Amino acid sequence: MRAWDRWIAVGFAIGSVCFFIGPFPGFQQLVGPGAVGVVFFAGSIFFTLAAGLALREATLSRGSRWGSDPSWWSAAIQFVGTLLFNFDTFDAMQDGLSTTQQNRLIWAPDVFGSAAFLLSGLLAYRVATGPHLLRPIRRDRPWRMAAVNLAGCVFFGISAVASFVVPSSGSVLDLAAANWTTALGAACFFAGALMLISISSHRGEAVPATGGNDRSR
Repeated sequence: MRAWDRWIAVGFAIGSVCFFIGPFPGFQQLVGPGAVGVVFFAGSIFFTLAAGLALREATLSRGSRWGSDPSWWSAAIQFVGTLLFNFDTFDAMQDGLSTTQQNRLIWAPDVFGSAAFLLSGLLAYRVATGPHLLRPIRRDRPWRMAAVNLAGCVFFGISAVASFVVPSSGSVLDLAAANWTTALGAACFFAGALMLISISSHRGEAVPATGGNDRSR
């Protein structure tokens, strides 16, 4: 397995673990909300590092064709999404934010980052399916990884919508849904990281350069 494959997979795997354990109420009660915020932010950094490596790999492997390659655009859009999530997870560690500030500093970059990840996941899935968007030519390892990662993007998108802070009440729209879809999305991305390791062991198969996501709730 090539070194960049290993480090991309490790970065997404560590980030996924952070976002899987962070939303659980028992974990929050055990370590406190401040520590939970640090876990989410640390996880977002690992995702950004992994996404940056994936973008670098996509750029080097495509050469002068990178601008017209959907795999490169998938990696680039994913990287932008991770940067937005870095902002929202960092701001989520602040105390005393008003409802307006929470929606502007945390929820807005969360939603835009989720949209970027969903677009990235769709592009990677399109690459893996070949000419047909819904019916892949072969249900091979790259297709399964792309499908699992796309499911993770959908779960994280649901979490972003559910995390909206309702101005009239000052509470999250659906905290339970936000937490559980975050955990489910993280589980999908962890599985995708393991699949990347498996795929990279078979160098004859092309690997779409896309991986995980993160969340601030």
